[in-house]
Amino acid sequence: MAFRRRNKSYPFFSQEFLIQNHADIVFSLVIFILIGLMFEATAKTAILFIQPQYNVTTLSPEGEVTLYHYGWKDFATILFYFFIVIILHAVVQEYLLDKVNRRLHLSKSKNTKFNESGQLCVFHLVSSVWSFYILITEGYLLHPSSLWENYPHVHLRFQVKFFYLTQLAYWLHALPELYFQKVRKEEIPRQLQYICLYLLHISAAYLLNLSRVGLVLLFLQYLSEVFFHIARLFYFTDENHQKMFDLWAVSFVFTRMVTLTLMFLAVGFGLARAENQGLDWEMGNFNTVLIRMTVLLLVCLTQSWLLWKFIRFQLRRWREFRHEQAVRKKAATKQTLRPLKRDSREEKDISSP
Repeated sequence: MAFRRRNKSYPFFSQEFLIQNHADIVFSLVIFILIGLMFEATAKTAILFIQPQYNVTTLSPEGEVTLYHYGWKDFATILFYFFIVIILHAVVQEYLLDKVNRRLHLSKSKNTKFNESGQLCVFHLVSSVWSFYILITEGYLLHPSSLWENYPHVHLRFQVKFFYLTQLAYWLHALPELYFQKVRKEEIPRQLQYICLYLLHISAAYLLNLSRVGLVLLFLQYLSEVFFHIARLFYFTDENHQKMFDLWAVSFVFTRMVTLTLMFLAVGFGLARAENQGLDWEMGNFNTVLIRMTVLLLVCLTQSWLLWKFIRFQLRRWREFRHEQAVRKKAATKQTLRPLKRDSREEKDISSP
């Protein structure tokens, strides 16, 4: 299974060999784990990688329900889907983005940004639809108070736990992709910032049993990012397409407002009024004043930093727009003055003996 067209062969285990064949190597590891399911001696170990662990069967009005909680075995599951995401990344790059790039003939810098936005657009679109489906089926949108009631939310349904594991796997895979995609050095700090922020916030929501609030916030964030990366893709195809950035600006401001409001409502007021105050590692209860204030401070600082970047981005766009308008106005003025100068010269020629 070859994901990249090979124009040149490289020595085994060389840097270029690993970069060019990393998806094929990872695909071989996935096949190796799947083959382990075929044998009784290795089936239990293979299941550890493929299926979420720590399931508990409980009785409910609907009947027997299987719920899950987290533990150290989740690292194995995250590792397996870390490999899966690398393969999917290569598929999207080879069969979608590279074909579009060949037609657009973009510069090297724009090509890198186009690939970044293309990959993130696909991921954010899938994740926003997936998270919205979970919010609807779990009833979190129809009953907002369920976001903080009955805390701690230790036991999760399969789709909720699987969603968080795949989210962690995706953002972890983004770290080695910086090397595999040969991202320029000046672009690495910017990408590392949002990768680490996603990992920090998703891990905090998962480990502190704030999975319900985290689902809503991730849905809003991913939906806003979809608009941004679609606008970016349109801009790279034609720089005159900038109206999508206005739609993204509205969704961005709305997302920041809803995020802060929801966090203060759920963590600042909802959990503060809960009866089970205190720290209990065995029960998964982290409802203390210090942890609540730390979570709120983390979210507020992140949202403030995002707003600061947004304001700088909008100011830069405004300056570029003003500069383009001034250049166009100057060019139009020159075009109108040329006929006047020509007419004045003709009048002089006619009036002269």
